[in-house]
Amino acid sequence: MSGADGGRAAHALFRSLLGAWALDACSGQEAGAVEAHLNDCGSCAEEAVRLRGAVRFLSPEEPLDPDPLLRTEVLRECLDRRPAGVAVPPWAAPYDAETARLDALLRDLGDAEWETPVTLSWSSGARRLTLCGVLAHLGSVDGLVSTALGLPDPLGPGAPRTRAERTDLAEERCRAHGPPFVREKWRSQTRGIVRAAALAPAGGGAPPVDFAEFALPLPDALRYRAFECWVHAQDVAEAVDYPYGPPAADHLNQLIDLAARMLPESLALRRRAGRAALPGRLTEAGRPGRAVRLEIGGDGGGTWLVPLDSPGAAVSGESSVARLALDGLEFCRLAAGHADPGRVAAGVEGDAAAVHEVLHATAALSRL
Repeated sequence: MSGADGGRAAHALFRSLLGAWALDACSGQEAGAVEAHLNDCGSCAEEAVRLRGAVRFLSPEEPLDPDPLLRTEVLRECLDRRPAGVAVPPWAAPYDAETARLDALLRDLGDAEWETPVTLSWSSGARRLTLCGVLAHLGSVDGLVSTALGLPDPLGPGAPRTRAERTDLAEERCRAHGPPFVREKWRSQTRGIVRAAALAPAGGGAPPVDFAEFALPLPDALRYRAFECWVHAQDVAEAVDYPYGPPAADHLNQLIDLAARMLPESLALRRRAGRAALPGRLTEAGRPGRAVRLEIGGDGGGTWLVPLDSPGAAVSGESSVARLALDGLEFCRLAAGHADPGRVAAGVEGDAAAVHEVLHATAALSRL
């Protein structure tokens, strides 16, 4: 290799290390070599200054306000340059990002704000907790994911399985231990879940997560927990008058897709409970059935066909009897129980009764 070729190869190597160097993730030998290169390379020196400036926004001393998605952007750029040895699976990325964003919000709060009352609402009720209690609630339900991954239950052996009972126990312990303990325990638990998810068997080999009222495959369970973390982070942000934006578009798409895929079962549960009209005809799994075309606009949106006659019915564009169009964030508000299905802003065509059922089934996805 000529000297020029060797110089270009060395430059490319050091350039690829800049993201890790900015995050102090290089070994001592690598950091020394990078810094020596910066003395001789103006373009790399400029890039290093830019990256170090961006990383300052990730430090505990800095507020979240400049851009709540900055952490995701910086880490994505760094990982593009130097991939992680064990990558976070794409389906765990929303949970990783949303727990980190909530942690950044919490870092900005003063001691007195931890006692701020926060109202958690869902389609069939509401509950008032302190901010610390909200975090304890999130950690208690996340604990069901922990146990599915072989990690300890944060509530200990023999803890209850239902969300309400786990929240009661977690809230009681929150009062006994205080916010710093609860925050550190929740933060450590979320990082442990992400690490364990990254090492979980590929191809669906991990066990499903049992949430008592329902069970989900591990990837969907992590998306479900990411959705709830985002929703409750917004509840907290509203209570303390703090700006808080939506997830990144690709993460939001995963959360919307999960909610859309859960609609057929939600509709079936409402019918079994007598809260929705039975279809004119029951369709066996795999047989053709009617559908509502669900069109979600904005970042993270897309189109889904929601089976009406049976969760397992085969549907196609030709079997659509109605069209329902919603903004993505409005759809998420509805799925979180934060919007009235009878008053939500939506575009509707076709069978009004079918659209009514889908809107109410969306709201029924929300839980404590």
